[in-house]
Amino acid sequence: MTRVRANGIEIDCEDWGDPSAPPLVLVMGLGMPAVLWPDEFVGALVQSGYRVITFDNRDCGGSTRFDHLPPGNVLRGIFRALTRRPVAAHYSLDDMAADTVGVMDAHGIRRAHVVGASMGGMIGQVVAARYPDRVWSLTSIMSNTGNPDRRLAFGHWKALRAITSPPPPPDDHAAVVRHLIRVFGAIGSPGFDENLERLKPIFERVAERGLSRSGTERQLLAILRSGDRRELLRRIEVPTLVLHGAVDPLVPPAAGRDAAATIPGATLEIVDGMGHDFPPDLMAQLALRIVAHCRAAEPAGLRTVAAAPTAAVAG
Repeated sequence: MTRVRANGIEIDCEDWGDPSAPPLVLVMGLGMPAVLWPDEFVGALVQSGYRVITFDNRDCGGSTRFDHLPPGNVLRGIFRALTRRPVAAHYSLDDMAADTVGVMDAHGIRRAHVVGASMGGMIGQVVAARYPDRVWSLTSIMSNTGNPDRRLAFGHWKALRAITSPPPPPDDHAAVVRHLIRVFGAIGSPGFDENLERLKPIFERVAERGLSRSGTERQLLAILRSGDRRELLRRIEVPTLVLHGAVDPLVPPAAGRDAAATIPGATLEIVDGMGHDFPPDLMAQLALRIVAHCRAAEPAGLRTVAAAPTAAVAG
């Protein structure tokens, strides 16, 4: 991976595909490094003619961590968010959106398609709303709007317990893999066990990159601090595709419907059999749908103009 300086911090990135191809930025979800994106998904996007940028969000993987700061009280933050009161956090989704734009700047990318999953979808929404001239299209996957309605904000208690359970020590890679198997067994798509052997290599890569309990808690508080984003999201003007699993136990499908109803002109697709994960059997289908959405949003002549990447690598 390449480390770039963006928005005042260092971010680990990977650049896939032809540098002259239209860029597509993938934004990962809560606590997970970018290696969680399945190879077949990234590969399908590259084979479809895109330059794909992946990166570790702040407080995750190889990017700058804020371990000198206390993680904060997550349970208190959830209670305050549900009661529509301010939540204290060291940073917000706005800061993480600025990180994303900073990654684009470091790679010489003026405008890109933005695809985000879960928290990454929230970050992508903020990028599209705050930086409209930097985005061709938005794809928001298994995400929400920050609407505090309890029917939309939180899913099944077993899924919530799974994602808030403390991970094992990061140097015990085997234990981390077992932890991820338990987590995705609770939040993932039906038939998870059948996909286990295909998913284990991804979990092993995540374990190598490292999980941070305190970083995940700070990211979760950033989401809660950002509150109800519906007023902001009504400003989004770029073509938007909302994808949501029909059996998502963590972020209910109603949250996807709420996002599509909030973002002007958004297209909603509820994906049968999909939970809060990237099931291998659905990756080709999702990639094709996203490619079609991106192509429809591109200006005429885009693919005849080469980009000029100027990645700023941090020392």
